[in-house]
Amino acid sequence: MWPLSGRSSGPRALRQLLHGVDAVFFDFDGPVCDLFGRKPTAHIAEEIKVMARLEWGALDRDVEDCHDSHGILHRLRDMLDGTPAQRCREPLDEANTIVTRHEYEAVNSAVQVPDVERLLDVLTDLRKRLVVVSNNAEEPVQRYLERTDLQSRFEAVCGRDPHEPRRMKPHPDAVRRALTAVGDMDPAKALLVGDQLTDLQAAKAAGIRFLGYTQDRRRLRRMKQHGADGVVASYAPVLVAARALVDDYSCERRLQTESK
Repeated sequence: MWPLSGRSSGPRALRQLLHGVDAVFFDFDGPVCDLFGRKPTAHIAEEIKVMARLEWGALDRDVEDCHDSHGILHRLRDMLDGTPAQRCREPLDEANTIVTRHEYEAVNSAVQVPDVERLLDVLTDLRKRLVVVSNNAEEPVQRYLERTDLQSRFEAVCGRDPHEPRRMKPHPDAVRRALTAVGDMDPAKALLVGDQLTDLQAAKAAGIRFLGYTQDRRRLRRMKQHGADGVVASYAPVLVAARALVDDYSCERRLQTESK
């Protein structure tokens, strides 16, 4: 049995959470699919370092110490800003191209998260507006959605800005673009499903609600401690909650019809 601080949210709380929103945004890698098979992306970071050394020479220590494909984009941007103006930004642009190439390769074998397709169908029945909000490049995400026939569920994909890595989550830029994509919706009526604390930070910065999705108990507890509106280790309780809402709405429509 999990300690109280590590428990997932129950269907009743999730039902209230879903009832209060008109749009649900999904992070991609984690909540929709397992993009890299839970393998580290250090090999991508190392490929970027080799390229950057050829252009810039010695790299800053925090760049050399980074072993994450997204994190190194941030660090290269910081290094570029902290060097003379004549230093070119081509390595930063090439780094984004390298990361995107690996994302393209990964979507061909990415494994879909259990129950996510069922959940998307029920949310569609509830007329929730659905958008992908990701630190991955938009084009690979679109390819995955097409490969798995999920593209019709989502109105838009708001991915990584290829020119400014600082706008990746926890920056709220992609979340704000998602709000625009669904008609400049009131942030209070939107919910982000994410598996990282950076997702939670982006949601809070944009003023929207947050549902944590993770099987990491420590991260789940930290999400609750930092103000997540709900946390789950699987979509099973979310499906129960969403289907209960469908039944509620069906009952309301039936009563309205009978009263006429």
